[in-house]
Amino acid sequence: MKRAPFKGENVITNSSELPDQFVQILTEHFELSPDQLTPSTTFMELDMDSLALMQLVVAAEAAFGVVLPEQIMSLSSYATLGEAARMLAPPEPRRSSNFTPPMPAT
Repeated sequence: MKRAPFKGENVITNSSELPDQFVQILTEHFELSPDQLTPSTTFMELDMDSLALMQLVVAAEAAFGVVLPEQIMSLSSYATLGEAARMLAPPEPRRSSNFTPPMPAT
């Protein structure tokens, strides 16, 4: 059973929209064919259990050079690759603000 996307959530609609780095992690670490990887494919369909999902998280953290948020632990074998791709995406760099705080009055 698929869940509806949250308001404002990006929806991945075709296989070409899976991030290349995510596909590379799956093909290299789990010996999967890119033809098997679509946004609607579940980890269960790929015979990936909870241990494989943890290995995926570790591989993604190493590839992206970040520590992923704890919400990633909510991934299950029923999750789709599209859902995982959104969760595993490296965080957006923070934009610097052009705001300059006012100087204190003297």
